[in-house]
Amino acid sequence: MGSQDQLGKNIKKARQKAGLTQADVAKKAGTHVNYFARIERGEVNPSVEILENIVRALKVKSSDILPF
Repeated sequence: MGSQDQLGKNIKKARQKAGLTQADVAKKAGTHVNYFARIERGEVNPSVEILENIVRALKVKSSDILPF
């Protein structure tokens, strides 16, 4: 499993723990829900800016979701 896959799994786990939908997080992070879903599935590697926005939307520390 690559770090991209693990990042997606970590984001999904944090989102579910926060009780948010993909649409909720995507809106708060300023990205499209389809793009966010692809991040969760490990299909795309988000930019640092998008990653920062997701971390803020989930109200977690980056160390909670980063796979390293």
